[in-house]
Amino acid sequence: MTDGPRGAAGVHLAPVTRANRAKVTALRVAPEQADFVAGNADSLREARSDEDARPRVIMAGEEVVGFLMYDAAEDDDEARIYRFMIDRARQGRGYGKAALRAVLDEIRGLGHVSHVSICYEPENEAARQLYRAAGFVEEGLDEDGEMIADLVLGTAAEKP
Repeated sequence: MTDGPRGAAGVHLAPVTRANRAKVTALRVAPEQADFVAGNADSLREARSDEDARPRVIMAGEEVVGFLMYDAAEDDDEARIYRFMIDRARQGRGYGKAALRAVLDEIRGLGHVSHVSICYEPENEAARQLYRAAGFVEEGLDEDGEMIADLVLGTAAEKP
């Protein structure tokens, strides 16, 4: 994994396991971000009943720094990232950018996905900037008032 700004070297995704589950559920966003993302325990419960959910631990070396979840059903050319968070104590170090790059690489590697969508609260400016920098284009609000943004995946040769 390429280094990101200020210490994001070694960022990679890992499966959620019995050994790291408690660390994932202990992660917290900053208080002012609490309304922007569902709790990780709720997300993991949801993943147990959704066969298309792909929960991932965001790791920096051996340290758990965040969590994300996406779906990429094999009969669909769209993947949806619907959970993405970095622990409040580890924000601002480039982990989000590196983790987004890692999940997009993972999705690209599935082979059947041509575009990725993500939703976020319109007032979440940090998310907007992160996704915009990665090439996501805002498409408008969904029925729940969340911003939908989409990224068309290029081939591996086109990857930045």
